[in-house]
Amino acid sequence: MGYVAVTGGQEAIEASIQLLKDYRSGGEEALSIEVIQQRMRLLIDRIMSEAGLYAPDYAALALKQCEGSPEEAVFLLRAYRSTLPRNYTSRTVSGEQMHIRRRISSAFKDIPGGQVLGPTYDYVHRLLDFSLAQEDEQELQQWKKQFRSQAEEENGQQELADTAPRVLDLLRQEGLLEEVPEDRSEPCDVTMEKLPIPAPRSAVLQTLTRADTGFISGLAYSDIRGFGMSHPTIGELRYGTVEVLVDHPLLEGQPWYVGEIEITEVEGLMGSRPGSNGIGVGYGCVFGRNDTKAIAMAVLDHALTLEDTGPTSDAEFVLLHGDCLEMNGFISHLKLPHYVTFQSKLDGLRSQKKEQNP
Repeated sequence: MGYVAVTGGQEAIEASIQLLKDYRSGGEEALSIEVIQQRMRLLIDRIMSEAGLYAPDYAALALKQCEGSPEEAVFLLRAYRSTLPRNYTSRTVSGEQMHIRRRISSAFKDIPGGQVLGPTYDYVHRLLDFSLAQEDEQELQQWKKQFRSQAEEENGQQELADTAPRVLDLLRQEGLLEEVPEDRSEPCDVTMEKLPIPAPRSAVLQTLTRADTGFISGLAYSDIRGFGMSHPTIGELRYGTVEVLVDHPLLEGQPWYVGEIEITEVEGLMGSRPGSNGIGVGYGCVFGRNDTKAIAMAVLDHALTLEDTGPTSDAEFVLLHGDCLEMNGFISHLKLPHYVTFQSKLDGLRSQKKEQNP
């Protein structure tokens, strides 16, 4: 079998890139980075979580560059992340200090600090709002200003606290939760070293929070339906901002505030396993506002502690196939030339047929 020279390859690639720019620049109105960031918040949050980089501006830029493709946006953001120096390591961030914007529990009706519904699509009618097609920006900004002014006034009158204790701490005090040995080992950084199998819990949580949202949601759904053993009750779901602190570069031992990030955190009650001394708990934490992914992460976090209960208890299956970059990269590579290997298969098949039908 011989090779056939392919000519004009570079010119074809250049033409493809120019055509891609033409597709991306469709329409007469420019799409600003600011608009994407402020009006597509949930998509921005998903991109940052899967890329492992909290940078709303750059996430919006990546989405604009790739016509809104989440997979390509994550690829771009991760590639950029790999070029950045790591000057500091932050102190441990705790959800207990979260400035809460949303906090619910499906396990308890009354919780310390109260249930806070916050911004969510859980309670809206899933009907197309055709009025948005003719939305007046000036009226929208006027409504927004009035709404925020009223909210600030009501919050001031009620003197609402923006932090609250963990709901599950009440059960921990009673000794009703499963006792899990505390892991004090150095956290594994999956961005700097190969994922070990079996993986320590620090690597498991990092991998799940960076995994494709659809993939881990589907796996968690399969686990709940019966292909696993986890069926959670949400002990607590909270969303809000947490402060990021690093050690002060000049004042030894002093914290240095560098900013804040938005996160969604979930503790799920998974029921008691045979021979257990309490209720199992799964944990999920992701960048931004993403209830579904945080809950799915909590389900899989617990499922991976079980043995031989289905696909979701197989660490290699779950952890090595959920990374959106590797998953989409491998599938996309099938579009690249495979002339040699495919022709080899055809030659083998032809030889086999000749032997069977001389």
